Amino acid sequence: MPTVGLIGIGLVGAALAERMLDAGHAVVGHDVDPTRCALLRSMGGTPVDTSSAVIDAARCVILALVQPVVTQHVVESITPSLRGGDIVIDVGTGDPQRIRSMLEMIVGRGADLVDAPLSGSSEQIRAGAAIAMIGGRDDTVERLQWLWPALAGHRVHLGPTGSGQRAKLATNLVLGLNRAALAEGLAFAEALGLDAAAFVELLRISPAYSRAVDVKGERMLNRRYEPESRIVQHRKDVTLMLAAAELIGMELPLSLAHAAQLDAAIAQGLGERDNAAIIEVWRQAGRGLSSADQHATKGQAPDET
Repeated sequence: MPTVGLIGIGLVGAALAERMLDAGHAVVGHDVDPTRCALLRSMGGTPVDTSSAVIDAARCVILALVQPVVTQHVVESITPSLRGGDIVIDVGTGDPQRIRSMLEMIVGRGADLVDAPLSGSSEQIRAGAAIAMIGGRDDTVERLQWLWPALAGHRVHLGPTGSGQRAKLATNLVLGLNRAALAEGLAFAEALGLDAAAFVELLRISPAYSRAVDVKGERMLNRRYEPESRIVQHRKDVTLMLAAAELIGMELPLSLAHAAQLDAAIAQGLGERDNAAIIEVWRQAGRGLSSADQHATKGQAPDET
């Protein structure tokens, strides 16, 4: 079984490490946070001190990093260590413009770059329920047939390198808006005086259903915000979406509104919490209703004095 390299052992990286180890692969990894390296060791992997040491130990290396600028910096640092035939796989949500320059650097060493961003939370990734959106050369993607089942339960090869990043931005746009719509609708139902749990069950059988109801509905109901995916990470994704849209001369009005809600959540100190916590923005707005307004939303008249 080939050794898999891993740079970045955060929520996604740790989930991938677990899957690779369960599949029988040795995993050699690095993270700038020593506690994440310790986590990898406790799982049965081998942490090393530098990203270049990962390259020395594995011919296939996964980059599971949050910020595109960090991914580019890591690629610049590891490129001198790459050998002909090495494959670098970027599973983060990145900038389609940056990936071109990274591809040029890597190909210049006789190696190759595949982008395979994952759609799904860390728990979905761990369970094999995530989707890998793959961009890369046909022959390189074919060479990785041994890896794909451990990486994600579902895979779609969309075209050359960079295709996966573009697809991830578009799918994350829809995903984020579905989540925001659920949060706004659920907070609205609560403010109207409806039983929130019953309302979520109604959504499951109504035309308003989306998978966000299953993934985030219970978390919103119970205010369970330990992170599987973070608000600050999705705000980064929306920034990339808006920048990509600007390049092609397209407006994304719903995403602009969504960005404002994410900013409000971050201002409330929720940036590092799970994306389900965006509902607190609307709950906070609901708590600002006057007594008369609250009675009106419940179909009652305020007490007269």
